[in-house]
Amino acid sequence: MLVKHLTLSHFRNHTATDQPLQSGVNLFLGPNGQGKTNFVEAIAYLSTLSSHRVSGYQPLIQHDQPQSIIRALVGHEDRDVLVELELNRDTPNRARINKSPAPRVRDVLGVLHAVVFAPEDLDIVKKDPSNRRVFIDTLVVQVWPRFAGVYSDYDRVLKQRNTLLRTARQTGTRGSALSTLDAWDDQMVRLGAEIVTARLDLIERLRPFLTKAYQDIAIANNEPTIMVRSSLVGAQVLDEEEELPYLSFTERAAVETMYREKLASVKPKELERGITLIGPHRDDLVLLLGGKPAKLFASHGESWSYALALRLASMQLLREETRTGDPILILDDVFAELDAGRRNRLAELVADNEQVLITAAVAEDVPESLKAKQFFVEDGVIVRGE
Repeated sequence: MLVKHLTLSHFRNHTATDQPLQSGVNLFLGPNGQGKTNFVEAIAYLSTLSSHRVSGYQPLIQHDQPQSIIRALVGHEDRDVLVELELNRDTPNRARINKSPAPRVRDVLGVLHAVVFAPEDLDIVKKDPSNRRVFIDTLVVQVWPRFAGVYSDYDRVLKQRNTLLRTARQTGTRGSALSTLDAWDDQMVRLGAEIVTARLDLIERLRPFLTKAYQDIAIANNEPTIMVRSSLVGAQVLDEEEELPYLSFTERAAVETMYREKLASVKPKELERGITLIGPHRDDLVLLLGGKPAKLFASHGESWSYALALRLASMQLLREETRTGDPILILDDVFAELDAGRRNRLAELVADNEQVLITAAVAEDVPESLKAKQFFVEDGVIVRGE
């Protein structure tokens, strides 16, 4: 898979960019703040409908403009697909596939697969559970695009349920007056169990690729492992800072039963606090290295290797699961963060990918084997190097 052509209109600082791309490595060079990352961010957004830099889409629209357009010609084998997103500041966003309007914006998911490795990925290893949830949930949607709707529905149900819980706490509502809450409970259990099961399933599929990727990039025998700490197990209601028990099986029916039982047991505490206390929105992925939590015990170099291994493993998983060839690999300003050994090993691991997009402030940060096709970026304008 590759992007043959990318057109941007009022996307961040790209007022009017119309750029052909080639297979293999495409290297974008220029000082910080000129639009290198903005360019590759647009491709990543087409893949996931999310940005690796900001939440929401409004920051992607150029200042003082009503809309931004991303249009890409995507090729796989002998088939080309033209996919377009129209991001609107004040009206609903729209999408088109081969110039035909898509019923929903999320229908573009699955047309283009991309994996982004950026300096922010260190947060997956070292920072809050929300960073790890975003990582796994984004990958779930890439592998199974229909889950975009599942996550959207779950967020809607969770928001409505929290509103009812707050109202019940404020008014002292109890008993039969909570029948509306019971209806939302059923939906939350169904949708939440589906999300939890998908996460567990995906982690199992990712596991062998993660082990190999880490050992390839770090040249170490430490084995990385991902476990899920879940609010659905254990008898007590834990606060955010306390450690949740591990959840280790994948049968959806069993997860749904556990979910329903735990929800019933914590309902009094939820009514007391006015918030939903269990569900996938409170769970965490524990990244272990050599049996110890990487967040606490991994060195800086090991953390970089782990973060990179997660992305390389994601790339391999998408290659195996989606049947659209190599996902587009985006390496956004990462070579400056890596030591010489990791730079060279990374270059060896990605050189044969069908399309690799690299951004860097200076060419000296990038291994020689990845410098074949160069583009220079200045103030949102891209010029092909000689």
